Amino acid sequence: MQLSKTSLSAINSKAPIALPGEEVFGLPEKVLQFGTGVLLRGLPDYFIDKANKQGVFNGRIVIVKSTDSGGTDAFAAQDGLYTQCVRGLENGKVIEGYVINAAVSRVLSAKTAWNSILEVAVSPALQVVISNTTELGIVSSSDKITDAPPASFPGKLLAVLYERFKTLGGTEAPGLVIVPTELIVDNGKKLKAIILDLAQQNNLGSAFTNWIETKNDFCSSLVDRIVPGKLEAADEQATTEILGYQDDLKFMSEVFRLWAIESGSEKVKEVLSFAKVDDGVVIAPDIEKFRELKLRLLNGTHTLSCGLAILAGFETVKEAMADEAFESYVQELTKKEIAVVLEQKGIPLEESYAFSDKVIERFKNPYLDHKWISISFAFTSKMKMRNLPLIRAFYTANKPEASAMALGFAAYLLFMKTEQRGDQFVYNGNGTALTLNDDKAPVLSALWRENDPEQLVDAALANTELWGEDLNAIPGFAEQTKYWLLALINDGAIVTLNKFAATEVK
Repeated sequence: MQLSKTSLSAINSKAPIALPGEEVFGLPEKVLQFGTGVLLRGLPDYFIDKANKQGVFNGRIVIVKSTDSGGTDAFAAQDGLYTQCVRGLENGKVIEGYVINAAVSRVLSAKTAWNSILEVAVSPALQVVISNTTELGIVSSSDKITDAPPASFPGKLLAVLYERFKTLGGTEAPGLVIVPTELIVDNGKKLKAIILDLAQQNNLGSAFTNWIETKNDFCSSLVDRIVPGKLEAADEQATTEILGYQDDLKFMSEVFRLWAIESGSEKVKEVLSFAKVDDGVVIAPDIEKFRELKLRLLNGTHTLSCGLAILAGFETVKEAMADEAFESYVQELTKKEIAVVLEQKGIPLEESYAFSDKVIERFKNPYLDHKWISISFAFTSKMKMRNLPLIRAFYTANKPEASAMALGFAAYLLFMKTEQRGDQFVYNGNGTALTLNDDKAPVLSALWRENDPEQLVDAALANTELWGEDLNAIPGFAEQTKYWLLALINDGAIVTLNKFAATEVK
């Protein structure tokens, strides 16, 4: 049985599943969404569906498909319905639940149904625009809005806004709340600036640009949820048997969810009423705190623990977190070091601790096979962006005797001791050859060939090509990095991890 509106009543699932009611299908189309990807369907659309089922937001989504790959057939065949498998840990408990999302009304191709998209644009019911067109989507362009469709996402959005302005009364036309989710800092502000510039290029007049400025809200946002996408073949088959129906759009997500939306407007809060039904949606005048928590405690912890995990022979994050000493390392890193730095930036320790607990649960998720070698992609640039500010701030304000940051950095350096094979740089350890994907691998490989371990630390920290500064200036950091690097070389990662976990004063 294929999932569709008509098959809902026949579903007799063996699993806990949230089904939509018949009334959901009659709700007005309030959202225009640019992007069909699983991140949008697994996070913003999840919140909207949840609110609709509780009678709160009461609006459905029209999705604009802009890419040539794939089609809209699967959505049409299933009446926009799809299953989200929510799996992971929450408050120490294993969660495995299923949601049939009925938030999507229809999916329209920008290439073949542009006029239909413009009809949605002028609907008085429309209130919200959401996008996830990758970071390459929010870029300046020279689009003409008379094209059908304009090539870029900003061009398409500008055409939507201008059509609405012209048709619904010019300066009196109701504006929209526009929430991009692309992974760009200040994505809302940047999108608005591009739209205004493009409006000038198209000579759309001051009345229109004034309407953009005064009647429309561009809200920067931050999204955080791991949505791996389609299930592996064996899992797909087993899940289909449990659910009792076939779903070609089924995908998995973790339990954790966060959509931080930057706005202090009461109007925005009223329009985005789905925020009322889930603590995972936060509307605040400033979302920098959430960006710092995610960047430092989630991403930064991934980066600082990655080399150590690989040296210890762990292939996946959940495998590493099953090791008591490794979990102790992560606890120390997040709560005793990174959280201390974030407190200096005004984030209370209790908020960092709570986020750290969520990070640790996410790392332990038994349903995710997150490989450390994938996390090591662009290792050096991630270390520089995510962790150097933490290291500098921590060592400037503290005099630790055995810092987790120094251990993680030492493990990174040892992982970067590679063998060059043609144009590739390969790490050999634990009987496995791993090819690095790091544009600074040639620099570090050369430094290892030219120096002994202690000299290597001095040379690597001093290399401005890597860091843009001399890190030997950070008080005490070089000495601790040398200590841990020698321990990793002489004793191995497992023994060193246990030694770190047993250290009473860190």
